[in-house]
Amino acid sequence: MKDPQVIPIDEAVARLDAFDAIVDARSPSEFAEDHLPGAISAPVLDDAERARVGTIHKQQSAFEARRTGAAIVARNVGALIDRLFGDRPHDWRPLVYCWRGGNRSGALATVFARIGWRTAVIEGGYRAFRRRALEDIARWPAGLRLHVLAGRTGTGKSLILQQLAADGAQVLDLEAIACHRGSVLGLMPQSQQPSQKGFETGLWDGMRRFDPARPVFVESESRRVGRCHVPDALIAAMRAAPCTRIEASVPVRAALLLREYRHFTADPALLYERLERLVPLHGQRQVEQWRAMAAAGQWEAFVESMLALHYDPAYDRSMKRNYLQVDDAPVVELGAADTRAVTEAARRIAA
Repeated sequence: MKDPQVIPIDEAVARLDAFDAIVDARSPSEFAEDHLPGAISAPVLDDAERARVGTIHKQQSAFEARRTGAAIVARNVGALIDRLFGDRPHDWRPLVYCWRGGNRSGALATVFARIGWRTAVIEGGYRAFRRRALEDIARWPAGLRLHVLAGRTGTGKSLILQQLAADGAQVLDLEAIACHRGSVLGLMPQSQQPSQKGFETGLWDGMRRFDPARPVFVESESRRVGRCHVPDALIAAMRAAPCTRIEASVPVRAALLLREYRHFTADPALLYERLERLVPLHGQRQVEQWRAMAAAGQWEAFVESMLALHYDPAYDRSMKRNYLQVDDAPVVELGAADTRAVTEAARRIAA
């Protein structure tokens, strides 16, 4: 029987895709805040148990905390193996980590290794990964061939990015990673934004896969995508990158937006709640006019008014201030709000 192998973070990152599973031994709340890409949550102590052991450590002694914790961990590890890992084959190769690479990952990894699985543990745990991810995020953007897709709201930038990715191009889709479309109405339905740490891990996981010799297409986002902050090195590289400007007529943009934001037409109450956030910018009277259009089902007029009065002025100001190459950028026209037009635009940009 072998002991688990403790490996430094550089080796863990280099071999990340070679493991059969990445197993997070931390508590559910720690996992929810952030975790390694693709990790499985296998808490050897849940949040209440972790708090209980910590209280015993403070109020009684380290020995009492270890004794209590060991009994809980032993029960939980057995249950985890039955529930999550009982069907894994003899040659299964997991990578295990906890907060610091200490007792929690050590307990789970030791049992894995005794079973006969070739088990590795990240030295320094999640903390080591977090430091490495932040270093990479600060360093990598300057070495990427970023190409920015610019264009006013509704010109199909996200759809074109998706088509580029489907065609095999390298794409960094910030809105998909942030689960947000980047505006006051941009929260995606049935989804929750990641924490800032989770967003950064998503960026790291995307960027680590890129070939620096090939272009990476990215949308002309602002510093914030919903509540997620785009790291300084990345936003600086985006703003210095060459652009392609996508243009479309107002009717085409309205059709695309009504398709993309159909959850608001299905649930106007959700729209009304978001519109209230625009009162400080546009005043109660204008917001009431937008509400009245929506209530009357005048969706095309509503979208066109929102574009003219809110989205276009805000986007134009932001672009002139932040993306200095956009005025001289080549233009790709999106001629219709259908799949064929999006596919053609993506192929023109890739070419």
